[in-house]
Amino acid sequence: MVLLRIVDLDPDLAALRPLGGFFLLRVAGEPPRPLPTLAQTYAGQSSDVYGNSLTFRVRKVTRALRASEERIGASVAQQGLAARLWSAALGCAALYGTLPDLDPRLLRWDPDGSAPDDLWLTEVRVLPGDAATLAATVLDAHLEPLSAALRAHHPVAQGLLRGNAASALAGAARQLQLWAGAHGRPETAARARALTAELFTHPLLAGTGTRTETPAGTAFRRRSCCLYYRVPGGGVCGDCCFTRPPRSSPRAPSG
Repeated sequence: MVLLRIVDLDPDLAALRPLGGFFLLRVAGEPPRPLPTLAQTYAGQSSDVYGNSLTFRVRKVTRALRASEERIGASVAQQGLAARLWSAALGCAALYGTLPDLDPRLLRWDPDGSAPDDLWLTEVRVLPGDAATLAATVLDAHLEPLSAALRAHHPVAQGLLRGNAASALAGAARQLQLWAGAHGRPETAARARALTAELFTHPLLAGTGTRTETPAGTAFRRRSCCLYYRVPGGGVCGDCCFTRPPRSSPRAPSG
């Protein structure tokens, strides 16, 4: 059992700053220019700045990767947003013992931005920092509607996107554990490890791969592939189901 002293969320979520850009959230009210909320993004509502924000992001990522298919950009874009959401939520739960309400209506998103300037939390509301609340906050409120929005326009397998979600969680946990170990915070590492283990029992994540705990932190080997190997010059990721890029494969395993 991991005992944790609950610390009130500060208005700036300052405890996340040492962890790096993927963990940070802008919380200074509204962004300097109009941006869509993630709720509007998942619903496919048009933005005055970007039109369909999700389509804009997928095309931006596809161009940046020089990928031949937009489904590759869709996969990489989804995994990037999943990593941002998991990092901020798990970081708060491990450091504070609570987490901010990340309701998609409260999060404004810049599809042309990068961490930490892509997400703005317009109001800090406190939620419990347990695994069930984390799952409801990230998986149910964000990653499932994000997956549905992407799959409505791109031929990306649901299993692949859930594998991305699992990979992003494992990566956030590993980074948090490494930071905690380097800064003498064993209780933070233990809390992150316990929460991650419980989250991986969730029906949306169970079966996405094999998770193990090592001295370096959470390790994960997924059952699916994010398609990065299909990017020019790309290879397989450290947690990929493949040990080397397939020579010819029109579709990667979906898990």
